[in-house]
Parts: sequence; C-alpha cells; structure tokens
Amino acid sequence: MNIVKDAKRIVFKIGSSTLTYDNGRLNLHRMEKLVRVLSDLKNGGREIVLVSSGAVSAGRAKIGMTDHKATVDEKRALAAVGQAELMGVYERFFSDYGHTVAQILMTKDTFDNAVSRENVENTFRTLLEMGCVPIVNENDSVSYDGVKFGGNDTLSAYVACVSGADVLINLSDVDGLYTADPRKDPNATRIDTVSDVKEVMALGGGVGSDRGTGGMATKLKAAGIVTQAAIPMFIINGADPEVIYELIEGRHVGTYFAAEPKQ
Repeated sequence: MNIVKDAKRIVFKIGSSTLTYDNGRLNLHRMEKLVRVLSDLKNGGREIVLVSSGAVSAGRAKIGMTDHKATVDEKRALAAVGQAELMGVYERFFSDYGHTVAQILMTKDTFDNAVSRENVENTFRTLLEMGCVPIVNENDSVSYDGVKFGGNDTLSAYVACVSGADVLINLSDVDGLYTADPRKDPNATRIDTVSDVKEVMALGGGVGSDRGTGGMATKLKAAGIVTQAAIPMFIINGADPEVIYELIEGRHVGTYFAAEPKQ
C-alpha cells in the first residue's frame, strides 16, 4: 500500500523558514511551486488542507522591521499585517490554477471547546465538499499563552485530526528526523521509519531558525498526536515542493511515522 498515493485527504504543513528568505520576505518562487503541486494533486481528485506559517515574518518584512526582538503586541500586529499579505499571495497563485482558497484562523481553545470543535469539523467538511483549499494558521493577533498551540506543527496535528485526514505531510527545512543534529554532527544519519514516537522524543531539538517557532521537538509532538489518532505523518524537506511527487510515486523520502492501529 502506498500511503500517500492512496490518501484521499491530505494535510500539508509548511513553516516560516521554508516559506521565507533569510530577510523574512516571502519566497514567491517556492510558494508558487508549492501551490502548483497542491493544485495538481487536487486536479487528480485529492482533497487538500494547507497549514501555513509565515504571517509574522511576512508582516515584519512588509512593515520594514529588521529588529527581530519585537514585543508581544508588535508580534500580534505583525501577524495581522502579514496574514493579509500571506493570504493574498496564496489566493492569487491558487486562482491561477483554478482553485478557491478559504482562510481559517484558530487558537487551541477552538479544539478544547466541544461546540467550537464540532463547528470547525463541520466547516472543514463543508469547504472540502465545495472543492476549496482551506488554509489554516494560528490566530496570533488574539492568542495568548493559555490558548496558543506553541507552533503550527502542533496546530497541523490537530487540524489533521478534526479534518479527518488520511495523512499529514510536514514540509520542513530538514530532510527528516536524524540520529543527531546534522548541522552539528557530520555522522548523523536520517531515520527512515519511526514506529513508536515515544522512543525518539529525546532526539527533538530546539527552535530551528529565528523565523520559525518550531524545531524537531514540536514536529515529534505533532507526530505523537496524529499517530495516536491512527493518522500517519511524514517529515520531508520542503525546499523543493516537487519532492511530494516522490512520495506519491512510492519512493521513501524524509521520515515516516507509522500510525498506531485504530482502537
């Protein structure tokens, strides 16, 4: 069984460091390439949900703020500016390929509250039935510590669960999970398959870049959430979004986290 080829509904997550240049501005070439691949998958009959970071980075670049030491209020404001910029780019690119996008912004209490969780489940279902591409991000402009996900890796896991995804694909700035940090240890080797996330949690590191909030630790947390919900996950390098086709073709790229059996 080719897990990705046979998947009907796929959640993709892409992080800020993969979406932007070192100066924080959006990498339009990479975004357009990602949209083209996802649109092609939709044309082939799949349903696509995209969890996209990048609002704060895009807002910082739009405003012209070069100092990364923004206050909490400034980050909320930057997220508001950047989210509009981000969605505008996605809307234009997806429209060029004949697809309609929808924006969903959430905080963790969306999932913690039974009524709002049911509402968001119904919204995902209806949008996908309409043929839309839901684009999801944390609502950073209003979130606070008590309702934050702690990064879009965790958000993507919750989204995969409530949207009924068949697989979660995390497009990262690394090739997968390694036995050590490959940027520091030349002897580090990539782990192809993880059957039990708990056994590799110690391999999680810190924040990957100053443009992102997540590192391998948050990706492993996300893997733990979805695999317990019987949803497999991949971590692959998103530098070239066409690597997604390699998964479709059954080639083993990145790190595969096997789903636990349904209870």
